[in-house]
Amino acid sequence: MILQRTLNHSIRCSGIGLHSGKKISLILHPAKENHGIIFRRSDLGIDIPARSEFVTDTRLCTTIGKDGASISTIEHLLSALSGLGVDNALIEVDAPEVPVMDGSSAPFVFLIQCAGIRSQKRAKKVLRILNKVEVTDGDKRCSLHPATGFKISYLLDYDHPLLRQRQVTIDFSQQAYTREVSRARTFGFLHEIESLQKSGLALGGSLENAVVLDQFRVLNDGGLRYDDECVRHKILDTLGDLFLAGLPIVGAFEGERTGHEMNHRLVTALLANKASWVIEELLDDQEDHTASAIETAGLSPTFR
Repeated sequence: MILQRTLNHSIRCSGIGLHSGKKISLILHPAKENHGIIFRRSDLGIDIPARSEFVTDTRLCTTIGKDGASISTIEHLLSALSGLGVDNALIEVDAPEVPVMDGSSAPFVFLIQCAGIRSQKRAKKVLRILNKVEVTDGDKRCSLHPATGFKISYLLDYDHPLLRQRQVTIDFSQQAYTREVSRARTFGFLHEIESLQKSGLALGGSLENAVVLDQFRVLNDGGLRYDDECVRHKILDTLGDLFLAGLPIVGAFEGERTGHEMNHRLVTALLANKASWVIEELLDDQEDHTASAIETAGLSPTFR
């Protein structure tokens, strides 16, 4: 039996908010079995579960809210927790957004690894896809369908010489999240950033926490961390958004030209169609793999 996992101990960090540009403090705490991932606005004393029904906005990032409180830009941290197989945690934030750090999930991966991860006493639960679920909007589409383990395939297609028809598939039963995905930074176009900042948004955005492109090239001095970094960041975002289903998913995601809004629509459609999924406990005596099992120790789980 594969067991649920949480942190060994609490750990703190601070960073700049992508939109406010202000310093934000964040603390990750261990949590009991079946707690799930819950965010707490420590300045307001309000808890917000990291589940799709609490999503309030998907413009530029994913935002959750409850009782008048909200927390935005949660997807990078959720991606790190999912990629490292953490099932239960309490996350305290003293502002309405998670710090952007370097624009990837790598700083959160480092934070979680420093805190340490421990197994708990209850079986890990997963959401297995039984039937295909798809949402479309013009030339945008994304879907989840049955598969062994967990896989994300994404097609990026922007009107930019570096971002046309770029597709990447990550099979998390064979490829490690930390190596293949976690270092991919969020990206944006110079003209869009200037416009957003004039509107009071993206005030913390810079070349220190994003890949910035002009009409022809990448402006960051160090260039790209991966040749296809922008596509891999979309996969990073998708993993975080899918974790809002409340459990790790066993199945395959396919996306074309999609973002947070479409990801949220897909998770909502999935959960509403109860014939398309089943919740199972994760066992260790068959050939299916999830991202968390591979990141942990190359375990080979089965389900019941």
